[in-house]
Amino acid sequence: MIFWEADALNDRENLYKFLYDFNPLVADKADDLLVSRIELLAQHPELGLSRSGMPGRLLIIPDISLVVSYYINGDDIYLLRVLHHKQNRPSC
Repeated sequence: MIFWEADALNDRENLYKFLYDFNPLVADKADDLLVSRIELLAQHPELGLSRSGMPGRLLIIPDISLVVSYYINGDDIYLLRVLHHKQNRPSC
């Protein structure tokens, strides 16, 4: 099962609002693409890149320049952050 942590949900909402101000259709398409790529993790949890010396993995979505930080715990996947690749990332 995939769980959205509060920061990831906030990131998703902020991204949607930002895009919506420019073009509501683009916001909808970007959110749909984000969700469809994240849903792939249910069947392929190790799809994202592992990070040397750091916990978790990164799912890169180049179509919309997003990076999803997540970790796997058994059969569960926890989404930590959803950031644009040019955003400053918080240190873990």
